[in-house]
Amino acid sequence: MSEHGGETKDSSGCAGADSDRLLPLSVSDKLTIVVGNTHFSEEKKLLVQSCDYFQALYRSGMKECQQEEIHLKCLRARGFLIALAVLRGAHVTCGVDETVHAASRTVCFLDETSKGWKVLTDLPLEASTSMAGVTVLDNKLYIIGGVHGVQKQVVDGCFCYSPENNSWRRSAGPTQPRYNLSLVGVDSCLYAIGGEYERTVMSSVEIYNLKSERWTFAAHLPRPAAGAACTKTMSRIFVCLWKPMETSEIYEYISGTDEWRLVTTLIRHQSYGHCLVGHRDNLYIMRNGPSDDFLRCLMDCYNLTTAQWTSLPGHFANSRGSLFTAVVRGDSVFTLNRSMTLEYMVHGRNWKPRRQMKGFPRSGSVWTFLLRLPDALMLH
Repeated sequence: MSEHGGETKDSSGCAGADSDRLLPLSVSDKLTIVVGNTHFSEEKKLLVQSCDYFQALYRSGMKECQQEEIHLKCLRARGFLIALAVLRGAHVTCGVDETVHAASRTVCFLDETSKGWKVLTDLPLEASTSMAGVTVLDNKLYIIGGVHGVQKQVVDGCFCYSPENNSWRRSAGPTQPRYNLSLVGVDSCLYAIGGEYERTVMSSVEIYNLKSERWTFAAHLPRPAAGAACTKTMSRIFVCLWKPMETSEIYEYISGTDEWRLVTTLIRHQSYGHCLVGHRDNLYIMRNGPSDDFLRCLMDCYNLTTAQWTSLPGHFANSRGSLFTAVVRGDSVFTLNRSMTLEYMVHGRNWKPRRQMKGFPRSGSVWTFLLRLPDALMLH
């Protein structure tokens, strides 16, 4: 789009003062443009005067000329919003944070046939995954809290994506605004665990009931925690809290008595858990190597039935210097970092490599979760 929306074009064929003649008389002056899941209502005259695409469209005589709604499939909503502001004469300054941000605001899915990642949908303009809580419950994706924009404002709201409708819905966020929280969903309830607000680490926990659509406070964590590793398995919630430099404690939330109960403690020299994965009656803790060696990812397994710890053999490499995230599907565990996606088969308490696929090389926050997608979205 042109940066000067009111500029008259020369005789090379682009419309200026004669752009009114391009507009069909049978349609309204307003045009709705759909970009992703966002709808924009704009003056048709402004679009035709300022954009080669719309000039060509209304010269073409195609059926789209008579439509009051046009879908643009190759753009991002944020970029289109900025372009519209420029067309209206606004001075828009996009810093590095803003333009990396726009490129990475997508939800992607793993195409296991091509072994690569494809875009599923864009995030709503108000939502952010930076230091947010992300989880799936009842096959819907939830994003809560986090920070947004250059000034890192706290996001107030809960954003829900339904793959069945391929749409987003916004509802009320936690009573206590928070970022760098942990989020987990069990039995039609979302648990917002710990986090920060105004640079203060919190121990508060809130529960959102999907049926009543209400937030209520639950028992506080044993101590304040931000970005705590948490998981669910067998409809039970577990969280891993640190006592630096070498102690990892696992607590379980007991809903019947509204309390956090200590399950077990793991002590490893200068090492503590960063990621927690539940599979059946096993809890797997992924932790850094000794002396903050983040290029190695070591793993220990705690069996809830026998109350025994075992160390998994070998280590898991992380070439980009960060521990991976993981999600369980059946008896497979998919681990993801920016260089590779690996599938492991859980055999006993060990993980056996099955196949390697492309990583997720984009900047910004990376979260993993499991959704069942309709065939129409898979083929998009």
